[in-house]
Amino acid sequence: MVILVRTDIKMSKGKLAVQVAHAAVTASEEARKKNADWWKAWMGEGQKKAVVKINSLEEIKRFEYQALRQKIPHTLISDRGLTEIPPGTVTALAIGPGPESIIDSITGGLPLL
Repeated sequence: MVILVRTDIKMSKGKLAVQVAHAAVTASEEARKKNADWWKAWMGEGQKKAVVKINSLEEIKRFEYQALRQKIPHTLISDRGLTEIPPGTVTALAIGPGPESIIDSITGGLPLL
């Protein structure tokens, strides 16, 4: 699983951590429902995750589209706006769990956060 986090919005470290957690949990559930074999393999292999930087909403949408085209489980996280950022702000995108080779073909060039 790779979690893309927007760096163009200001979030505290705690807020960022929570957004990453939301993305990981939600994407895991999505995969469990839609591709149980990939989910089981990921669970059995230690639930590998990487967190990477993304610079804008437009970029995150392009990566979401690529995941959709490749039929990789994914989830886009929009904040409820109860603390630091306005309601509906897209903060993160989780791609996976799924085969590392497919996920890397989508996100392999992104820098780690």
